[in-house]
Amino acid sequence: MAAAVLTFGILLSCLGSARTGSAIANATCSAPSPGVEWLRVSSTRERPSLDRWCAGVGPPARVESSQAADTMTAPFAVVSWNTHVGAGDLDALIADLRAGKLTSRPVTHFILLLQEAYRAGDAVPTLDAVEWASAVLGAGPRHSRVEAVRAAERLGLSTIYVPSMRNGRPGTTAEDRGNAILTTARLTDVRAIELPLERQRRVALAATVMVKAGDAPATPLRVVCTHFTNMVMHHVWVLSESGRLRQARALAQVLPTEGPMILGGDLNTWFGYRDAAYRELAARLPSRAAVDDRRATFGPMRLDHLLFRLPDGWRGEIRRADQKYGSDHYPLVALIDAR
Repeated sequence: MAAAVLTFGILLSCLGSARTGSAIANATCSAPSPGVEWLRVSSTRERPSLDRWCAGVGPPARVESSQAADTMTAPFAVVSWNTHVGAGDLDALIADLRAGKLTSRPVTHFILLLQEAYRAGDAVPTLDAVEWASAVLGAGPRHSRVEAVRAAERLGLSTIYVPSMRNGRPGTTAEDRGNAILTTARLTDVRAIELPLERQRRVALAATVMVKAGDAPATPLRVVCTHFTNMVMHHVWVLSESGRLRQARALAQVLPTEGPMILGGDLNTWFGYRDAAYRELAARLPSRAAVDDRRATFGPMRLDHLLFRLPDGWRGEIRRADQKYGSDHYPLVALIDAR
């Protein structure tokens, strides 16, 4: 009976992720964009469904700030945070970051790895897309939500935003959501990585920042922002570990095997540090944090993680913020410095 239920669920999943509709998807999200390289690590059979999801969102958005530094000097902070579709108060978090309230000292330079960043406006198609995400509009009033790209423009930060899915039905909203990287330094070698399809389309984001400590030469640091599935099929949580592992393996296979790298994201690890997706990535990013605050980040669970592979002589300290800043997830904050 268990096998029959599982087989039936898998069939439902296949049907749910491969609805028929428009014959040709207008893949605006993966259209050629200046400074963004696209990489698809999904199987060929998933591409038609992914293209239909893609047709419902707009192209990547990039902000080249004139205030951005060419090189980020240590110490600097890296924050991974699920902003709950823009409900998180970015301004308050950045103010506390700069004041040293989230780290052991004030910081001038930082990198924000944001999940569930959102965008609204004319860049989002109004066509009747075949696939879209549920209209999750955040915890607070819609007028109080923060668009990551507009916040970056206002705060003078370099930014790349890549949408994964539509936020609400066409005609009801003109919104999409996905991952974003905001930083005080210049971003180069930007890559959007479309992950294997589970319940929803997910696109990881990677970029390079130059970092240095003291008089040492600057070195490239690869930063990766990702958000894995929280369920498979339709509302099946208990079996979702296999879907996360599939996405983690596909992502890991296209990440550099050498050189400094920091990966952060909402990995949706229902089993915390024992979750297969976390263990897959931790094996490739083995640096241990000098301080590792392992408190829950969502309800009683540790869904969010930061993983390192740092230059020789560098160290990282991970702390969970004591407040959610309006989101439903606590931010994770890493202070990176040279010994």
